[in-house]
Amino acid sequence: MLEKYGLKPNDAILAEEKHMGLYEDLLQNHDAKLIAGGAAQNTARGAQYILPPSSVLYIGCVGSDKYASILRDACSSAGLRTEYRVDSTQPTGRCGVIITGHDRSMCTHLAAANEYKIEHLKSPEIWPLVEHAQFYYVGGYHLTVCVPAVMALAEEAAAKNKVFILSLSAPFIPQFFKEPLDQTAEYWDYVIGNETEALAYAESHGLETKEIRDIAVHLAGLPKKNQQRKRTVVITQGTDKTVVAVQDDEVLREFGVREIAKEEICDTNGAGDAFAGGFVAGIVQGKSLGESIDMGQWLARLSIKELGPSYPYPKQTYQPSS
Repeated sequence: MLEKYGLKPNDAILAEEKHMGLYEDLLQNHDAKLIAGGAAQNTARGAQYILPPSSVLYIGCVGSDKYASILRDACSSAGLRTEYRVDSTQPTGRCGVIITGHDRSMCTHLAAANEYKIEHLKSPEIWPLVEHAQFYYVGGYHLTVCVPAVMALAEEAAAKNKVFILSLSAPFIPQFFKEPLDQTAEYWDYVIGNETEALAYAESHGLETKEIRDIAVHLAGLPKKNQQRKRTVVITQGTDKTVVAVQDDEVLREFGVREIAKEEICDTNGAGDAFAGGFVAGIVQGKSLGESIDMGQWLARLSIKELGPSYPYPKQTYQPSS
């Protein structure tokens, strides 16, 4: 399958024309499982998994089809409120995932997800919900879709001293969407990424380093709009320590990950989204930076034991690492 569609074993890309047959191929010929996805939506479901009922609202765009209904039902059962813009011309977005061992190759056809409009966000039904929220989380993928919507949230956060969190999401975001990414940078209160995304940022921005610690410090030190909050940069590295840099803080911190036996690993797809969900839940609850990171690692560990970006039910309760 990887060779057939020109995919790498461990990668995340946007689908091109040559990939369009992948989705039906997976469903018809390989017994593929349908699982609710979307990177930021995975994170939203993860945060809601930990937070009290009706704490999280997800906004995005879907088509008018059965897959949109599947998404709505999955989110509703997880206690997550959704307010979708429904596009009549494009189908609901899909992500084909090919798993080989512990590697996963993700190929995303954004479709309707690519049709989100600022008019939906600013509508009288949606914008009051935005104003009521105190924390905003944006997946970097949305920088390929509707930058004005991202900027509207960023500016609302800065103007009213709310928390704005951005995930780098995939290496191609800093590689090929450098300008919109940089447009949001001064608004980041928290930025979350993994080591490959951090390295892609360093390369696209001409940083003469491949040291994750140095890249984290650089990101933390970028100019910032809301001076009432220091920026925090969180870079995960798989099973290696998570690196954290805080603006104007001379001490760089590292946090060990929660171990998981190889035989317990089912699927690493969505582990980063799950980490972000747990981390954001901790920030929302006012937990310390260290405990918030531990919450992220706890939720990622749970997700890795499930198929796809999923969380176990009956719901488990966060237990701090010893």
